[in-house]
Amino acid sequence: MLAALIFVLWTGKTRLQGNTSSFAADTAAWSPAQMELQPQTTPVVPPQTKTTPTPAIKSPAVKKTATAKPKQQTKSQPKQLRRTQSASGKVFQTTRAFKNYTPKYAIALAHPNNFGERYSQDANGVLVKNQPIIVLHETASTASSAINNFRTSHTQDSRQVSYHALITLNGTIIYIVPPDKRAFGAGNSIFAGPFGSETVKTNSKLPPSVNNFAYHVSLETPRDGIGNNHQRSHSGYRYVQYKSLAWLLAQSQVPDNRITTHRAVDRSGQRIDPRSFDFNKFFNLLHSYRQPVFSQKNNNPQADNV
Repeated sequence: MLAALIFVLWTGKTRLQGNTSSFAADTAAWSPAQMELQPQTTPVVPPQTKTTPTPAIKSPAVKKTATAKPKQQTKSQPKQLRRTQSASGKVFQTTRAFKNYTPKYAIALAHPNNFGERYSQDANGVLVKNQPIIVLHETASTASSAINNFRTSHTQDSRQVSYHALITLNGTIIYIVPPDKRAFGAGNSIFAGPFGSETVKTNSKLPPSVNNFAYHVSLETPRDGIGNNHQRSHSGYRYVQYKSLAWLLAQSQVPDNRITTHRAVDRSGQRIDPRSFDFNKFFNLLHSYRQPVFSQKNNNPQADNV
């Protein structure tokens, strides 16, 4: 499950806020906006189900017994570096290049009915344990227009929409939905990843979607792309937008092969965003801002798609 990341700055505040101060490079997870890392989420059960929330399972107490000490590695057994999960739980760590770039940010919390909780069970009461993915979008409008829409109360489910974050044309990161919450960034959607097709149905009246395990980030559409939502391309995003996007996602532990697009997960046949997205430019920046953690504890190298 996703680690629960709570925005301290958002407690009791819904007005737009901004700051340009720098943050610690190793701040865990999605953003630097003074978050606290919780050990795990407290997901809830969809309200339309009749099942009860799954209680936290505590490890049973066991008596300590004497065990044989493992054999120490001898000099004849050479150590080999491999990518692994470190003692801190991290697979990736940020770099010096990451520390040298700090984008501006602002906070514009979406209206409460435009986002929800992440569920521990689907609409049928089946436990869900999907690993997080990142879904990239574009606004198809100005950033201010998109934010106004997210901050407007929508009573109809079909009109409720939000991203977790939005990156403006000048590279400013707008935080919209706390990362431990479920943003409504994709409707009928499925992630086709290395573990097969992944989706979660949280509402019996709506198609399944990836929202329950997705973090949604959008890029503001360039001026020539606004109003041409069915046009397959436009002039492209600014370099500073790619920098801020890579900087933001460098703080996550989501591997490259679980970073996808709205177009790729959509099953309605209507979404083509983000148009004109340069994956080479993005991944080059992402890899410069974060590097895999290596360990010398084991001899067998781990696969790249950890």
